[in-house]
Amino acid sequence: MSSTRQSWSSSGSENDQRYAGIDEKKRKRMISNRESARRSRMKKQKRVQELTEEVGRLQAANSGIAGRIEEMSKKYEVMATEKSVLRAQEAELSERLKYLNDVMKNSGVGDSDNAAADPLLNPWQILFPKLPIPASSGLFKF
Repeated sequence: MSSTRQSWSSSGSENDQRYAGIDEKKRKRMISNRESARRSRMKKQKRVQELTEEVGRLQAANSGIAGRIEEMSKKYEVMATEKSVLRAQEAELSERLKYLNDVMKNSGVGDSDNAAADPLLNPWQILFPKLPIPASSGLFKF
């Protein structure tokens, strides 16, 4: 193929000698076709090179995206595990709360009559609501 390339790149006078026996119109058409084919090959080679470079860029982008997908998948698995643990804890705590409510109900601790008597069951209850709060002007000194 290198010998054919040399003939393409040879000077016009060599082409003239090669095609001396052929009529002028046919000779010009053959030379034009050869030049067109050469340009076409060069264009094709350039396009192949551009596509090869694009393949490299796309492969790099693809590997970056694949890495991000794997990272997100790991995070998802961690979150799913945490969600399962939290759901189990919620179920356990709900059962414990239900059990404690049943115990309070059955023992009578949660009755409204006993709740007023026991300030620990209602910590925000004021112990002595009827007593006035004394205040004097000498209480605050600036």
